[in-house]
Amino acid sequence: MSDLPQLKDAALEIDGRVAILTFKRNDVRNALTSTDLVTDIPAAIAWAGASPDISVLVMTGEGSAFSAGGNIKTMGERAKAPAFELQRNYRRGIQRLPLALEQAEIPVIAAVNGPAIGAGFDLANMCDIRIGSTNAQFGETFVNLGIIPGDGGAWFLERMVGYQRAAELTLTGRIVKADEAKALGILLEVTSPEELMPRARELAGKIAAKPPQAIRYAKRLLKLAQRQQLEEHLDVCSAFQAICHKTEDHQEALAAFFEKRAGRFKGR
Repeated sequence: MSDLPQLKDAALEIDGRVAILTFKRNDVRNALTSTDLVTDIPAAIAWAGASPDISVLVMTGEGSAFSAGGNIKTMGERAKAPAFELQRNYRRGIQRLPLALEQAEIPVIAAVNGPAIGAGFDLANMCDIRIGSTNAQFGETFVNLGIIPGDGGAWFLERMVGYQRAAELTLTGRIVKADEAKALGILLEVTSPEELMPRARELAGKIAAKPPQAIRYAKRLLKLAQRQQLEEHLDVCSAFQAICHKTEDHQEALAAFFEKRAGRFKGR
C-alpha cells in the first residue's frame, strides 16, 4: 500500500480494505469553504482509487456536524470579488468535489453524523450510499442566502429523489430530519449516534469482502448507466463481464461457492 496522502483538515484511517476519511474542522462545523477540506477530500478519493488494497471509502465528520457546507462568516467577503473571479474560484474550489466523487473508482459511503447543510448536503448526495444517525439533518438551503447550489447539487439531488421533490427542497430551503430523509430515499438507514460508525464499518466491510475488481467494475457500470442508452450500456457490460470472467478472483468465487466457504480474493 502506498503512503497515505498528506491531509491538513481531515484524517484517513485504514481498516482492512476500507478507508475512513474523517473531517477534522469541527471548529467551523466542517465547512467546505475557507478550509482545506475542499482539497483533502479529492486527494483522499484519488489515493483510495489508485490503491489496489482499498475497496471502499467511508466519509464522516468529527464533532457535531457532517458538514455545514459553505462558511457563512466568510461568504460576504468572498462575494466582493469580480464575477469572473468568483466563477473561477468555484471551478477551482468546491466544484472539485462533484468531479472527484463522480470519477471515484470505488464505492463511497457517507456516514452522516449530524447536520449536512448546503454544500454539505450536496457532498453527502454525491456519495453512493448514505447512512445517518438520528442527529443527521439535511437542507438544500442556498436560496435562504440568496444563492443557488454552485457545486452541482441540483444535478445530484434530482437524480436521487426525482424532480418534484428536488424542486420542493431546493426552492424552499427547508431542513429535513433523519427519519424523513430515510423516507425520501436520501438515507439508506438511520442509526443511533453511537451505532453510526460501527454500522458504516460493517456495511463497508461487507462490500470490501467481495472480489475487488468486480466491485470496481460494478461501480463503474452503475455510474455509466445514469447517462448511457441501453444498447451502449449492454456493450460495456459484455466487455466488463468478459474481463471479470478471466480473473483469478472469479475462479476463487466459484470454488468458494461450491465448497460453501468464504472467498479469499486477491484482486487478480
